[in-house]
This record gives sequence, structure tokens and C-alpha cells, in this order.
Amino acid sequence: MTDMNPPGLMISAPSSGTGKTTVMLGLLRALAEDGLVVQPYKSGPDYIDPAFHLAAAKRPSFNLDTWAMDAHLLDAVTSQAAGAEICIGEGSMGLYDGVATRGQSGFGSSAETAKRMGWPVVLVVDVGGQAQSAAATALGFKNYDTDVPFAGVILNRVASPRHERLTRLGMEKAGIKVLGSLPRRGDLALPERHLGLIQAVEHPDLEAAIAGYAAFLRENVDLEAIKAAALAGQAPAPASLPQPPAQRIALARDAAFSFTYPHLLTGWRAAGAEILPFSPLADEAPAADADLVWLPGGYPELHGGTLAAAETFRAGLRKHAETKPVHGECGGYMALGEALIDKAGNRHRMLGLLGLVTSYEKRKFHLGYRRAFLQAGMPGFDAGCALRGHEFHYSTILEEPDAPLANVMDADGGPVPETGSIKGNVTGTFFHLITGEQA
Repeated sequence: MTDMNPPGLMISAPSSGTGKTTVMLGLLRALAEDGLVVQPYKSGPDYIDPAFHLAAAKRPSFNLDTWAMDAHLLDAVTSQAAGAEICIGEGSMGLYDGVATRGQSGFGSSAETAKRMGWPVVLVVDVGGQAQSAAATALGFKNYDTDVPFAGVILNRVASPRHERLTRLGMEKAGIKVLGSLPRRGDLALPERHLGLIQAVEHPDLEAAIAGYAAFLRENVDLEAIKAAALAGQAPAPASLPQPPAQRIALARDAAFSFTYPHLLTGWRAAGAEILPFSPLADEAPAADADLVWLPGGYPELHGGTLAAAETFRAGLRKHAETKPVHGECGGYMALGEALIDKAGNRHRMLGLLGLVTSYEKRKFHLGYRRAFLQAGMPGFDAGCALRGHEFHYSTILEEPDAPLANVMDADGGPVPETGSIKGNVTGTFFHLITGEQA
């Protein structure tokens, strides 16, 4: 192993909604077009962005999460950059935003990730409605923690050449390098829905969109300066990704079930497990010889009628559950329940393996890190284990009659009512698993 990791950068911003995803995807593709092997990363627990990163860079993206992951797992994820020539990380929320209570390695901020990886920050600043004043924002971010390496800024939503000149004047006065200036373009936004971006698999023409972002970045960003700003971090210590919960894992994978953290699937495969994808929306049953069926999160609420009518899927899963384990996360948990009520108030029959009834008719926002102490075992973990994960959905529980799977807490240790369920061989949680804590 070399002494240094590939050079890298962190694309971050003062807040959400500044255009950093557009910059990230355009930059990944432009660098790949230049012949570089690019390793994408996402700082924080987002499970939608990595699929877009994969489409742009043609290389799987991985989450780096200082709240949920210990040093061992962070090293294992960092080592996925082996063979790459440059790493590009995308931050979550604002650069310094995290939780209030320290987790396994930190508070979950993008600044912590940048510091740990040795990646200089490229701050995407929305300069709409201001000019020289944007420099004060950038300077504050640069100086807030001087241990965080800082490469410069990309100005976004620039209204005119005059606006750009004035904004650059401010940055020059503050001693901040301008790496690019992006004109205001209303047509570049990615489609969104209630959890943020739509899924990559649902985008009507993702390839054309990403090619457009790359062309836009080439016209308006100094790519050579971006490459030159990237710095190499220390090579990670040897470490392995999480072990698989079974040898042959039937994994639901389609537009209704797609949210699985890439480091889990990569770890399972690396340890020799077989991943057997199947599509509930196409009315496919899981492989009959699978040891475990895993239903990830996603958007079952958008496909209630299709899932209710998927009799082959239903029969195959119910037969499997008679003798072998089934686990569902968030949307997968809802699909294991008795019924799901969509936002129009229509009730759809689900698998009925758990008594859970959920509704989107009255939306309630559930967001945040979760720490769960298992009261009963689930695939891959025994009772008493502590798990770290993340919850992000709008569904309301109407009925949850089965035995609770875990005592679940938020990032600050406060109890949350979404305990998950266990009934026979079937388990489910509202949080998406990131890792089990090491004993």
C-alpha cells in the first residue's frame, strides 16, 4: 500500500440548495472525460446522491460519515479509492453542519470529512442578491476552522458580467481564489420530490443531463486549477467493510426499492456473499434458494397499486418467510406490513408479514441519525447489538402491533417511537442501517 491516498477535494457550500450537486456531477463527468479515474464520495448519510455520482463518474460512490462510522470503517471506505487518480467528495447541508452530540468519530459535518481526508474545500457560493458581500460569507467559512484546508470558491447563479466583476472584486479583497463563475441557468436543476432529488434510475434522461452539466462546468470553471488544488491525504490503515448477514442475499432492486448504502453491498460481496437482485415492481419472486431476503428503502408509496397486485412477489416472499429471514428498511419495512395508504388516501394491501399500517395521507417529516439497541436479533446482528443508521421519510404509523425490534434513539440520545418490528422470521426498521458498533 502506498503512503498517500489519491489527491482529493470536497465540494461544499454555506447551506443546502446552492447548486453543489450540479457542480459535483458536472465536475465528476468533466474529469472523467479528461481521462482521469475519479472516485466519488458523499459526506453524510445521503442515499440518493451516490447513485447520481455513479452515473457521472462510472465508479461507485461511497458515504463517509463521521457520526455513524468509527475509524476502522472510515478507513475501509477510504480504501475504496485504490486505483483512482483523484477523489471528489460532495458535502451535505452547509460545510460545518452536523449534530450536537458526538458520534463514533465526530459530529457528522462535511468539514470533519474534509479534514480527515486532507481534502481542500471548494465552496459553492450562491451569489444571487449580493456581490462583494459574498466574500464576507466565504471568508467566514475559510476562517471558521483554519484546520480545514480551503481551495477557493465557485460562484453560482451569477446574473451578468457586471455582477461577476463586482463579486470577484470582493473575493480578491478577501484573498479568496475564484475557481469558477456559473451564470444563472434555470434549466439545470435536477427534478425533486419529497425526499429531495428523484432517484437516478427514474431520471428521464440522466446521461444527457450530466453531459450538459459537464459542458457547463468546462465553459465556466478552471478545471486545471481545480485539479491543481486537490491534495493527497494519508493512506488508510488496512480495514474491512461490514460482513454480510447471509451467504445468498435476495435484494429487492427497482424504482420502489433502491436505497442501500454502497459500502454495505461492496462489503458483502468482498466477503464472498452473492447478491441476487429481483424486482417486486416486475412481480418477480426472490430466488428460492436465497438465505435472506432484504427489502431496502425507496418509494413504495408511489407504486402502491403495482405492489398490491404483484402476486408472484407476494407468494414468493411469504413462502421464504416461513423458514428463512426477511428484513425491510423504511420503504421495505412498509411493504412488509399489512397496508400502505398513499397521499390520495387510497389503501393498498401490502405483504402482510407484519401488522404495520402506514399512511402518507397526513405527511409527517422524520429525519435524522438513529442509534438502535436490538431487543431481538435481526439478520447479521444478535440481540443486544447497537446499530447506527439514518431515518428519512414522511410516513405516519397508524398501526404497529408486533413486538418492537429495538430501542431506538436520535443522535442526542432521545428516544424515538419508530422501534421497528419483529414477527417470526420477519424484521423491519424505519432507519437505514449504516453499521453495527464494534464491541
